[in-house]
Order: sequence, then C-alpha cells, then structure tokens
Amino acid sequence: MLRLRPYKPCDADTITTWLKSEYAFRQWSADRYEKYPITAEDMNAYYDNDKTNPRIWGLTAFDGSGTVGHLTMRYPKDTYGEIRLGFVIVDDSRRKMGLGKEMLSLAIKYAFEILAAEKISLGVFENNIPAIKCYKSCGFKAVQTENTEKYNCMGEVWSCIEMELRREDYFT
Repeated sequence: MLRLRPYKPCDADTITTWLKSEYAFRQWSADRYEKYPITAEDMNAYYDNDKTNPRIWGLTAFDGSGTVGHLTMRYPKDTYGEIRLGFVIVDDSRRKMGLGKEMLSLAIKYAFEILAAEKISLGVFENNIPAIKCYKSCGFKAVQTENTEKYNCMGEVWSCIEMELRREDYFT
C-alpha cells in the first residue's frame, strides 16, 4: 500500500538516482536546474529556497520497500482554489506497475478532500507520453491556454501541455 508523507532532505539521496539520462531529467525538471546530473545537495538547495513558503511543499510516496515517488504541490495564485502539481517522478525501476497513478490518486484526494481545492493543474511536456497517459488515467484533461509554455531543452524547443482536473469531475 502506497502512502504520502512530507518530503525530507534525505529523500533526495534516492530520488536523484532515478534520473538516469539528461533527457529524463529535463522531462522532469525542464530548466529548473542548471546542470545534469544533479546531486542530493543540488535538489535540497533548490527546495531550501522555498522551505519557509507555506504555499509550496514536497511529498514523498513510500511503501514497505521504501521511497517510490515524489511530487510537489503548490498554490500558484493568491487564492487557495487551485493546487499545482510539479516534479512528479516515480522510481524508474518500478514504472509500469501503477505506482504513478496510485501516488497521483493520493495527491488528488488530499487536494480535493483536505485542501478543498476547486481544481488541480499541471504542465507536462508533449514528448512525455507515459506521463500524459498516467495523468489522463487519473482524470486530468488537456486544456487550452492563451500561451503555450515552451522551454529550450537539449538543443530543442519543448512545448508543454496544460492539464487539469476539476473538483466537479472528481466527485461525479
């Protein structure tokens, strides 16, 4: 059974080992980190920038075998109606086992039932087909935005797909 708990700095030792290629690393982090590979210290230094910000927090997924996933949640606007997911990752050796969907389902439940969010949003690169399939299996839908987010990654321009799950869709 999978569970979520607050992210701890010691989690970075495990999470950073899941990023086996720069391509996968950039799909996970876009341009948020300057170099690949990152170390646990790099990840914790990045998170230290927000450690006193009550509008963003990390969560770690674990089961009887240890740490298996990670994501962040944040309020992207001045209100508390929207939760934005980010840095979603699952242990690369345990993919295609339903852990991503299970972890996201727990985060969705928390966002809607505890935090009373009206919607949950996320951005995913259009070249990250497994992640898109996982998000869709959890009920997320692609939505149109005024401006498509684009990032320069690995000598290419990668476009983001904006996805969201609305409260009314979760409770029906």
